[in-house]
Amino acid sequence: MKLHQLRYLAAVAQSGLNITAAAQKLHTSQPGVSKQIKLLEDELGFQIFVREGRNLTRITPAGQKVIERAQRILQEAQAIKDLSKELRDEAKGSLSIGTTHTQARYVLPDVIRQFRQRYPQVRINLHQGTTEQIADLVAKDLVDCAIATGSERLFTDLTLLPCYRWYRTIIVPPSHPLASVPRPTFKQLAGYPIITYTFSFTGPSSLHEAFAKAGYTPDVAITARDADVIKTYVRLGLGVGIVAHMAIDPKEDRDLVAIDASHLFAAHTTWLGFRRGTLLRKYMYDFAQLLAPHLDRRLVERAHRAATPEETAELFADIELPMR
Repeated sequence: MKLHQLRYLAAVAQSGLNITAAAQKLHTSQPGVSKQIKLLEDELGFQIFVREGRNLTRITPAGQKVIERAQRILQEAQAIKDLSKELRDEAKGSLSIGTTHTQARYVLPDVIRQFRQRYPQVRINLHQGTTEQIADLVAKDLVDCAIATGSERLFTDLTLLPCYRWYRTIIVPPSHPLASVPRPTFKQLAGYPIITYTFSFTGPSSLHEAFAKAGYTPDVAITARDADVIKTYVRLGLGVGIVAHMAIDPKEDRDLVAIDASHLFAAHTTWLGFRRGTLLRKYMYDFAQLLAPHLDRRLVERAHRAATPEETAELFADIELPMR
């Protein structure tokens, strides 16, 4: 059984069993098409078509199953050709990224600007959401990579590459009592309504855990996915904001007082994840390195070949991750 025989078979079926029309479509001769179909039937041991003289009149039940499978095989063969063409032209394609609002708003703009300068013909698709929503996009194979913090258990099918660390910052209006406190305590924070990020539904909140470890319970009044929304409600005097450090813009947020909270909350690691076993394009390696310069191609390739998350972690054990 040869691929060109399946191609002839599909062409005949698509041409209304007209061998002459199929031969014209295939740029070959009518006898050649008839011969290859007969050879295929001989190999299979049953007829694909019912004949009256030299004409094909209908498709047999067994032949219908063969044609359906042949069409799927031809589609996959074309997909392989398309992939080959795409890979030969590394400057074209698309990159779909699932990430959080904070990463998309405060970290990725400069990365994507530099990426677009290198690859102006690569289309970028940004999908923003919570960690659970990003995990759902990954499960449905709707994104090429994911960028998030924590919740690694939701992404067991991905190679997770640690990119950088970040810490929380407390924000208040200048008139707030905490504005003049350089190192607030958990006790002081627990005395005010808290406005912070939406919590994960799949595990304990690290913010709640930090308060509990100190013997306090936070009064979480408002949660939101977007740091800009949190800052809006802080400006309205509705509570004390707790956001990622990189979400503070010295110019845009000069009407707020930002207080380093690294003495209260542990640093978080943001990772970049690619699905294990997938073929990474050159521009994907470059995107990874723009996001985190220590992610050179050889390191990413080694991590992508690792069989377990533990093996991946060993590759980064001696790398000091930068702070954002």
